[in-house]
Amino acid sequence: MNNSRFASHRFRHLGMAAILLSAFLLSGCRKPAQPVTITFFDSDFRGVPGDHRMIPDADLQEFTRETGILVNDLPTPEDNGSKLNLTMDLLRSGAPSPDLYGVDMIWAGTMGEYLIDLQPYFASEISSQDRDFIESYRVQGKVVAMPEQPLGVQVLVYRTDLLAKYGYKTPPRTWDELEKMAARIQAGERAQRKKDFWGFVWAGAIATDSEQLTMEGLEWQAAEGGGHIIESDGKISVNNANVIRAWERAAHWVGWISPASVVSYTATDAENKFWVSGEAAFLLSHAIVYEIFAEDKPFRDQAGVTSVPAGKRARVATIGGYALGISRFSAHRAEAVQLIQFLLRKQAEFRNSTRKPSRKVEYFEVPSVMREIYPWWYKPGESGGSEIVSRPSAVAGSNYEAVSKAYTNALHSVLTRESTAPAGVVALENELVRIMGNDQAQPGTGSH
Repeated sequence: MNNSRFASHRFRHLGMAAILLSAFLLSGCRKPAQPVTITFFDSDFRGVPGDHRMIPDADLQEFTRETGILVNDLPTPEDNGSKLNLTMDLLRSGAPSPDLYGVDMIWAGTMGEYLIDLQPYFASEISSQDRDFIESYRVQGKVVAMPEQPLGVQVLVYRTDLLAKYGYKTPPRTWDELEKMAARIQAGERAQRKKDFWGFVWAGAIATDSEQLTMEGLEWQAAEGGGHIIESDGKISVNNANVIRAWERAAHWVGWISPASVVSYTATDAENKFWVSGEAAFLLSHAIVYEIFAEDKPFRDQAGVTSVPAGKRARVATIGGYALGISRFSAHRAEAVQLIQFLLRKQAEFRNSTRKPSRKVEYFEVPSVMREIYPWWYKPGESGGSEIVSRPSAVAGSNYEAVSKAYTNALHSVLTRESTAPAGVVALENELVRIMGNDQAQPGTGSH
């Protein structure tokens, strides 16, 4: 972005923040209205009437009936970058409202110093959360946000009919198994004149406002024992043999079991290839796509879901989602805590409710966290599902956006064969050292 465009872009955010702040301050000059109104900055609201929000209107209305506390759900900018910029403008200004903020998992490190520690209010709830998941919201010892439903769990979706057709009783548990199955199914389908059929599709593009390639790459390297990009102690872990092996494996898929054009696929492109055209046997996707968005797609009844395959070390899945944090400048902290408590209760009711799928479904060794998100996915006694691996947003803090961009650029250069994996990880390590100002991992040391 050039300087003039950046200045204009920034001015718009500051202008919007000034308008909101003025409204908050003016309201504070009048005698407080009864009942109390808390203001919520909804980071999942797209600014379009009728569009989905973090908290359904019905839940907010129920909360008001129970407590007498009103909730003002603010409209916010459409794209995530603009949402975060406006959020930070408001927090840095010390605005007494909004009281409650939606916190994207990757924003926790950036927003953390302006949010209160929720541990004194939710100690038991925090202790019951998946450890790796809650750590994504821990900043300098504080838990700065309580998770809403974390719907962005990565999973592997597969064609049940094709697995049966080629004699496979279960989906692949490892990347080695996936490669063999994908290659065989692809060859068999093409022999039946389906020339555009591919074994495995995924999102390989560098997409604006998307973390998909970062999430996929982290899963690939962590599964091989290659680390987490940046470890919790600040060490950079990309320049090692396990990351090189993971990246080389993914590059080998391109043009073999995945189309050459997969390096330009967005998540939607990959989903359409699987769900709409039916021209893929396996899809790397998100749980919410399988559970909700695929309901009306042509191949909805020929699909099953399982965990992301394992490498030599582990079976892991990245996760994304939104949480709720309370501004340390809030004039209504107690009421904001009440709202979070109410929403956690609604989550528990949801988990305990029964659900009858409206289509044929097959679940096999799903991620362990699914028992908290979609309990009907989880089969008691079933093992082998993936564990959660978190992106390094908390440790990277305000540098995370630059870290993620550097990572996807380096990985993409290997996928497109513009760089080799050994050269790519060295260049990436150097860039991450520069971004983080990190002297714990020197270029070429192969730190873990």
